[in-house]
This record gives sequence, structure tokens and C-alpha cells, in this order.
Amino acid sequence: MTPPFRLDPPSERQSSVVFASPHSGRDYAADFLARTVLDRRTLRSSEDAFVDDLFATAPQHGAPLLRALAPRAYVDLNRSADELDPALIEGVRALAMNPRVGSGLGVIPRVVANGRAIYRGKLSLSEARARIDTVWHPYHRTLQQLLDEHLTFFGEAILIDCHSMPHEAIESCGLRNAPKPEIVLGDRFGASASPAVVEAVESIIRGAGLRVVRNAPFAGAYVTQHYGRPSKHQHVLQLEIDRALYMDERTVEPKACFEDVRTLIAQITAGIAAIGRRDVRLAAE
Repeated sequence: MTPPFRLDPPSERQSSVVFASPHSGRDYAADFLARTVLDRRTLRSSEDAFVDDLFATAPQHGAPLLRALAPRAYVDLNRSADELDPALIEGVRALAMNPRVGSGLGVIPRVVANGRAIYRGKLSLSEARARIDTVWHPYHRTLQQLLDEHLTFFGEAILIDCHSMPHEAIESCGLRNAPKPEIVLGDRFGASASPAVVEAVESIIRGAGLRVVRNAPFAGAYVTQHYGRPSKHQHVLQLEIDRALYMDERTVEPKACFEDVRTLIAQITAGIAAIGRRDVRLAAE
């Protein structure tokens, strides 16, 4: 089986920052493609395509990059392992569900973008659990280990959970008569990271010339909620980039300007990694 993720470590640990890209995986296994009723390009509409490439320079600045390889349509790493969808998985009781599961976006997704069904019929509970055991748990064990190591080594850990957002989500986010954001930072309205960390990251993004807002339309999901513990010096920020900046959303291909955007995100990545260096430590308490 193809590994579900790849860890790119720095040659020397210099920053308390960890970068992770849980939705950019694009290794579509043959057995999964045989099960779905969708073609590969339609499946890829649920990816945060190329986000791992945009943040690939993180190890050069002393920070690890954890990249998912398994696609989001197979297992969603930004969901709890118990967010099982009874409309998709046999043997799951229809209890009170959160809106994500109800809309088909549980840990084993039922749909991709625009509500397009991935399968005809249901999956067995044993298959769902096998996916969680082989993809979800290894990824989150590694992520937890990284955060624990950074807490021990630096006395703090800052996780930047890297995502991309459909341009239409920004168009419908309700910011009337205002320039639309190019990056959205999600800190669950202050619950997952200290104000000092959020303000520092926001300042770096603005300094690079990009428009940034907080928590609208995305405030963060499982990763920010589960790992964000600012009172224990563990901070998590979800960072969403407008896909229209760098890719054609219809074809899931990079735009001609992709390298320019990658250079810009590399600049932002270096700035964020510097936040966690011991010689520029924030007063994050």
C-alpha cells in the first residue's frame, strides 16, 4: 500500500512551527477508483490541490512539513475518526449528527464538491474502519508526535494547518462592498491560538501584499479544535488560500502564474517559521 502521508523534516530543527497539508493528497489507489462512480478529475475537486507544493520550502526554514498522500475523497484527515456517515456506511446508527456529516463530509466522505456522490450504494463498516486504521490514525499519530516534540524542545508548538478554498466560497461569504480575502485564517474565534500568534501570522501575510481575514467563511474544523490548546502553549491556525490565485478550479491544473504564487507563499512560509525561532520568541501566553 502507498504510504498515507510524507514527512519532510528540516535538516536542523530551528522553529517551533509545524506545517501540515491534510487535504492535498492525490494518490488515488486503483481499488478506490474502481469503487467510485466519478472520474479522477471530479474526485480531485475536493482536493486542496498543490497546497503541499506551495509550502514545500518549510524545511529550509527549520520547520517540518507533513503532507497527506491519501486523497480527501478517500479519508478526510480534518474530521474526527468517529464522524461516520450513516447514509454511506452500513451498520452506523443515525444518531445526532453534526452538519458536516449530514452534508456528506464525514471522515469517509460521501460526496465531493457540489454534492456529487462518490459511490453508488454503501460501504461496509469494516472497510470504513480499515481506512481509518491505515490512513487517519498514522497521520494523526505523527502529527501529535511532532507537536509533542516541539513542545518539549521549544516550550511551545505552532501548527499551521494549510488548506485552499473554492473561490465561490469567498464570493458568498457575506463581505459586501469589501475586497474579497485571498487568505482566511481560522482560529475558532480565538479558541485555538493566542492573539499574539494570530496577529503575527496575519501581519506576515499582509506584509506580503495579500488580503487576509479571520474566521469567515472558515474558522477551522477538527484539527484546530482538537489540537489547539493555547493555554498549554500549543497553537493551531487554519490557513485557507483562494484557489483562484494559482489554479484553474475546473481542470485542477496550475495557472501560468503558479510559480509566482509559490514564490510569494515561500516568503510567507519563511516569515511564519521565523515566529517560532528561539531568538524571536513571541510572548504568546
